[in-house]
Amino acid sequence: MQSINPATGAVLRTYPEHEEAEVDARLQAAHEAAEGWAKRTFEARAEVLRAVADRLDAQREALATLIVQEMGKPIAQALAEVEKCALVCRFFATEAEGFLADEPVDVGDGANAFVTYRPLGVVLAILPWNFPLWQAFRFVAPALMAGNGIVVKPAPNVMGCGFAVERILVEAGVPEGLVPVVGVSNARVEPIIRDARVAAVTLTGSDRAGKAVAAVAGSELKKVVLELGGSDPYVVLADADLDEAVQASVRSRLNNGGQSCIGAKRIIVEETVAEAFAEKLRTRLCAVEMGDPMDPDCALGPMARADLRDQVHGQVQRCIEAGARLELGGEVPEREGFWYPLTLLTGVGPDSPAFTEELFGPVFTLCTARDEAHALELANASEFGLGAAVFTSNAVHGQALATTALHAGSCFVNAPVRSDPRLPFGGIKRSGYGRELARHGIHEFVNAKTVWVQRG
Repeated sequence: MQSINPATGAVLRTYPEHEEAEVDARLQAAHEAAEGWAKRTFEARAEVLRAVADRLDAQREALATLIVQEMGKPIAQALAEVEKCALVCRFFATEAEGFLADEPVDVGDGANAFVTYRPLGVVLAILPWNFPLWQAFRFVAPALMAGNGIVVKPAPNVMGCGFAVERILVEAGVPEGLVPVVGVSNARVEPIIRDARVAAVTLTGSDRAGKAVAAVAGSELKKVVLELGGSDPYVVLADADLDEAVQASVRSRLNNGGQSCIGAKRIIVEETVAEAFAEKLRTRLCAVEMGDPMDPDCALGPMARADLRDQVHGQVQRCIEAGARLELGGEVPEREGFWYPLTLLTGVGPDSPAFTEELFGPVFTLCTARDEAHALELANASEFGLGAAVFTSNAVHGQALATTALHAGSCFVNAPVRSDPRLPFGGIKRSGYGRELARHGIHEFVNAKTVWVQRG
């Protein structure tokens, strides 16, 4: 397993895979440590989570630099990722006890009944590469506060970030062995899922990976939460503030160089304003250049891996073959590293790969809709359902569309889709099932146990 600097293509470090005996030892350590952790009070766990947040704050620059080096995210965005990790730790340190408080139920018959929430044990977290710290801590924070142990399986190209997560947790007071990292290739994950010491699984990744993990976990009757890919539609109605819609779309799609599950993947504009919107978008995008990801002003760095760059380039070519018009970008530059230019495709139709696949890169696709009804039809014409946004000057109407008309796990009005510790996050259809964050997320990996006490 290698960490490769996406900006240069240079190998940073090679990590040998853990042998089976080492994996077994780490699973056993998590299994044993989880029993003691579950007995700690909420306040004791919260004290450790707050210390984790303090460590993240203190090591912010070093951690952000590591993110940039391993997967190419612009440094300003990497710094924001580390800050968000500290935020989610403090949020669950404060809120978890209330989220998991016993719930009394009036059953009559002279009985005392209530629902109590108990940890499951050890949860396997299979993590992606695109937000290597955030997508670890957004699960680790609630899972630890619920009293669980965690085995972390990072993506092979960001192993340094994975081991940094483990180190920070131990430094902050998380018991040794409670959250071990297992350094294994994707091909060696199945036996870990099947291991009797693993109670449940969470995965953030592609829908293909989600199907494979769900099949294995299901055969063992283990709980799974899947946060998979997305093809988020951004619907721009005729009465929308076009400047606002352009700004939100660009902000969303440029985040992490387009390598985000909730980026603005399909921008669908009513035809009466489509030309004006396209011109404003084109003007805005022409001002964006690829740059050194360590530059604080960089808006677009390299893609994370060569295969990912080649995949998105192939998708762009197939979109053009399906009838899309290439307005900007679309060519692989001749330079070291895994660079791909900001690309704009217009005239994209529902038969395009932009509708049937997830385009994971700095590619903007523009679709024209006859009217609002057609725009909503196009928005929902995808097998994915993670996020969606609608832009309109009528916020009340926009709320109604977000609530009832758009098919997704998160729907935003006049704002880019994003995750927030206070709100549940997850998708429908091929974007997965289950939720992370908020009350809903912490409830995914606990046993909702009924207790009935018959009074004499």
